[in-house]
Amino acid sequence: MLNGEIIAVTSGKGGVGKSTVSVNLALSLARLGKNVALIDLDIYGFSVPKILNLTSKPKTMNGKIIPVESHGVKVMSMGFLVKGNDPIVWRGPMLGKIVENFVKDVLWGELDYAILDLPPGTGDVALDLHHFIPQSKEIIVTTPHPTATHVAERAGTMALKTKHDILGVIENMSYFIPPASEEKFFLFGKGGGDQLATDLHTEVIARLPIEPPREGSATPSVFEQGSELYNHYMKLAEKVDQLSKQQNLADAKL
Repeated sequence: MLNGEIIAVTSGKGGVGKSTVSVNLALSLARLGKNVALIDLDIYGFSVPKILNLTSKPKTMNGKIIPVESHGVKVMSMGFLVKGNDPIVWRGPMLGKIVENFVKDVLWGELDYAILDLPPGTGDVALDLHHFIPQSKEIIVTTPHPTATHVAERAGTMALKTKHDILGVIENMSYFIPPASEEKFFLFGKGGGDQLATDLHTEVIARLPIEPPREGSATPSVFEQGSELYNHYMKLAEKVDQLSKQQNLADAKL
């Protein structure tokens, strides 16, 4: 059964780097010494196994699923259950069953954090999440571009209407600093994350720059020590841990 602090990472639209954020946040929390699960709930667009370069499959024991482990994180994804890169061609009720299975039928052990990589938008999986895991908190990922923030606002509004706490907004692809330069280039504009946070009555908890992937790496979207984004993700993990504890204390006083 899923336990611990459950944080859903969501966005209004695809292409904003939500899955990359989910993976690196989970890994950074594990580096802080936390017991962490990472659940890829983007059923149609699963990408976590590819990001982590995972080829092994989960095993079963007494009818329960044993998650795959990577970088000290327990991982579950629809990508483990399909052949190759076959598409998922399912209607809504099947999506809910997978969400329920990942929550109830996986041997997660004792967790400090469970990071859920949600599909973009406000469809069936988001609704099922709010049904099966009503205690989850949410992080909204956007780029600074006005179109991305406009659509992301809908995902945040859904969280608020379903009584979910929003931990904050992550502005991904916030800027780019070329090698051997200190000048920032705002390729997708400026201020979008701040406006989204204002609209959702929360705060921007990270501004993540664009960083070219490491050449020849098997996991180019996993940012290791020595990269600029590694430092950003470690600060993000510390911020998320701090905010989660603060919100839990506030909830306990109500």
